[in-house]
Amino acid sequence: MAAPVTRQVSGCAGRVPSPTGSDTERGQPLAAAVAELPVLDASGRRVTFGALFRERRAVVVFVRHFLCYVCKEYVEDLAKIPKSVLQEADVTLIVIGQSSYHHIEPFCKLTGYSHEIYVDPEREIYKRLGMKRGEEISSSGQSPHIKSNLLSGSLQSLWRAVTGPLFDFQGDPAQQGGTLILGPGNNIHFVHRDRNRLDHKPINSVLQLVGVQPVNFLSRPAVIHV
Repeated sequence: MAAPVTRQVSGCAGRVPSPTGSDTERGQPLAAAVAELPVLDASGRRVTFGALFRERRAVVVFVRHFLCYVCKEYVEDLAKIPKSVLQEADVTLIVIGQSSYHHIEPFCKLTGYSHEIYVDPEREIYKRLGMKRGEEISSSGQSPHIKSNLLSGSLQSLWRAVTGPLFDFQGDPAQQGGTLILGPGNNIHFVHRDRNRLDHKPINSVLQLVGVQPVNFLSRPAVIHV
């Protein structure tokens, strides 16, 4: 079994410091065993993780679970990114959850998300990428993407749980997510592992790394031309 990827990588997407300290054009490699792990689409079809970014760069966002109000509101803002600006930059946007695939379609309807989305129900990719479990107490600052407070957000999540067709948590509530920039091939250009539910990476800072114009999330989806 390959060891988890545990090094935090940052910087521009084109050139990434290697573990030895020298720069490499191809970036830090993702273990082939991790790339071969399966994810499921909304119909339950198995797709290898590495196939999602084999041909082009991808921003891959791992969310905590689909009932998490923070994840819901973060994905609502991901949904505002125009497909045209991603296509222009030759970048794919992918969300990965850890529920049953049956929850994908309702979650997309709830959030308005229409980009690629898959699930890793066994959390095997989460584990192999070193995603954290449990909440670290740290100051993550005010997220530009979260509108609800803890009380109202938690009540919304509870209501969705009890009124949904399947009463479950739609994933492990202790699991944290993260954001990666991957591809083409098994190249890792950027890794951010969330320390707690509010520690996600601001979306525009990730878009900047892949050469996509920032998006105005305060109103209807619009690209900010700079």
